[in-house]
Amino acid sequence: MLVIVGLGNFGDKYAKTRHNVGFMTVDAIARKKGIVSWKRECKGLTAAFFEGGQKIMLVKPQTYMNLSGECVGAIADYYDVDPEDIVLIYDDVDLPPGTLRVRKKGGPGTHNGMRSVVMHLATTDFPRIRIGIGKAPPRWDLADYVLAGLSEADQKLFAEACEKAADAALSIADTGIEATMNQVNRQERKENEKGENA
Repeated sequence: MLVIVGLGNFGDKYAKTRHNVGFMTVDAIARKKGIVSWKRECKGLTAAFFEGGQKIMLVKPQTYMNLSGECVGAIADYYDVDPEDIVLIYDDVDLPPGTLRVRKKGGPGTHNGMRSVVMHLATTDFPRIRIGIGKAPPRWDLADYVLAGLSEADQKLFAEACEKAADAALSIADTGIEATMNQVNRQERKENEKGENA
């Protein structure tokens, strides 16, 4: 089984914020797979589908962001899932807005949700898809920035990024982390170079 977890904060107040791109991505996967109902378990919302003979579970933790690991750890324990079969999707202030990076493992950086996940899984060896949201403007508090409502232009930008991230997550399920990492990261580098030279 592969578990795909999107990090975010529950509730309408946070729905259209930079900190919720993980939720947005999982919702995009659910739309692609025709999923409309979710189950409440392990401090989260889950849904599952089968693809290529493999069960894939979608998870949206329903704790607040900095306690996300409580849900992820409970899912891993209950379903006996190894960390390398859990894909985390979350926002990253160190990447330009709308860009993706796929990694096989790595530290949590400054992301409190990821710190919680690392603590509960007791490892950093699990795949992740980082969605760039850019750095906070000068004199902005980081928490205010990641939880601020999005402009229409930013909503469009992040909706497109979350669709790409959804495809990347499904690619991990289909072809594995190495092939997806090579393809997505190479494509993102090309697009960034194109943008810089435009």
